[in-house]
Amino acid sequence: MAKVKVKQEEALSVKFSHQMGTGEQRVFDLFFFLPSEMWIDSKTLDEEEYYHSGIVGRRSYFSQALHLPLVQSRFASLNKRTLEEFRLYLNLFAYQFAVAIETDAKELRQQTDTGLFFTALDELSEQVSQLLKKFRRNEPSEEKWKSYFEHADNYLSWFCEQQLLKTVAHGPRSAEHNDVTEKVISLCRAENHYREEVKRYNSVRTQQDANRISNKMLLLRRLIQQGVVLKEELKPLGVGLKKLVTGLATGLVMLVVSALIFKAQGFFNGLTITLLFTLAVIYGFREIFKEDIREAMWRLIQRGRPRWSRILRDTSTQAVVAKQLVWLEFIRPQDIPEPVVDIMKQRHSQNKVETTTLHYRISTKVTNKPFEAGYSQIQEQVNFSLAPFARHLERGKAKIYRESDGKISNESVERRYQLNLVAVLRDGKEPAEYARFKITMNRSSIVEITESKLPDNINPFSVEPSESH
Repeated sequence: MAKVKVKQEEALSVKFSHQMGTGEQRVFDLFFFLPSEMWIDSKTLDEEEYYHSGIVGRRSYFSQALHLPLVQSRFASLNKRTLEEFRLYLNLFAYQFAVAIETDAKELRQQTDTGLFFTALDELSEQVSQLLKKFRRNEPSEEKWKSYFEHADNYLSWFCEQQLLKTVAHGPRSAEHNDVTEKVISLCRAENHYREEVKRYNSVRTQQDANRISNKMLLLRRLIQQGVVLKEELKPLGVGLKKLVTGLATGLVMLVVSALIFKAQGFFNGLTITLLFTLAVIYGFREIFKEDIREAMWRLIQRGRPRWSRILRDTSTQAVVAKQLVWLEFIRPQDIPEPVVDIMKQRHSQNKVETTTLHYRISTKVTNKPFEAGYSQIQEQVNFSLAPFARHLERGKAKIYRESDGKISNESVERRYQLNLVAVLRDGKEPAEYARFKITMNRSSIVEITESKLPDNINPFSVEPSESH
């Protein structure tokens, strides 16, 4: 089984996901080697701003049922449980059902072959239909349980309909496969009728207002995530140290300024225009260099230190499930670990260009205490947006000319850039394991993600790579 899964997520993002059990300790490093021609460094990309806007993570309890067939095979009767157990198992099933349909539909929308697309679409709609029927056969009869079931049923019906309609809308057109399209649309109509006419889950006013129905479904999703998605408490580190550095930098600047003022007063006799002008210049330089000195001192002191800490809690019991430390910074070539340097030496000579290195690290310590009933692992999914990188890229304007039978034609070509990414995984006290990827991208999308071969002396970890699209 792959320790880490790597996937292209949307046009300009890459997602990494991995699972951990109770008592595990794991350090996961990512080294992004960005070509200097992309003009990305600490001056053009603020690490803290990128962390909050470009890196999105989700941590939740995990089961192997990530795709619809697996969800269906692992589905168990929800009856004959306590109310709390019923709610936990219901939420786990509903949440994973939603993640499964979202995952499968997203992968299907990236399918460009018309025949394969409609075959997979037919299978997807059939799985959704059968799973919804099976889910509803387990509707509880007790009134105290019904509200939980109705919330999940309402959301799953609406979400499945939305995912299928979105897939049909963005998929290829083919008259040969109209029967599949009609089958999917019929299923969507049936689900809409079930919600609005049979069960009357949503008022007429809510049905007719896209904003109302969307916000209601977001609320239902949050209710479903209760007890499954872990609560995150993020705290920036080094706040007090940063204040101390600010004070120290200000003190050093004022020491120099005071010395210059005393020298100026000794050089000029009395209060003259020249003295006032000199003092103004000194204070002006103080304002110019104070921030630069503070920033330089802070980067020097902060280098290699974690930037944030995170506590993951069970939303039902508030018990601590795991603790994490997070690093994100541009690092110097001499700070890159030797095995990573050896991996990068394997590049083809034409690809050995000057690079800037962005380092991300997350260290996780999972509690030794057992999880809630039914849970054996937690899953972390981290999505890295490359959109901030793409802003600095040039648009392709070049043309390639060809001659055929005396006629000259031309074809526009896009400018592509290649990022190298080295991932490092360390479980407890075991030796570090490595993987290297090449990410080819242009200004608007990721063209492909490929895994590269490692040197013979480097220990690789198992990866489930992204499919090229």
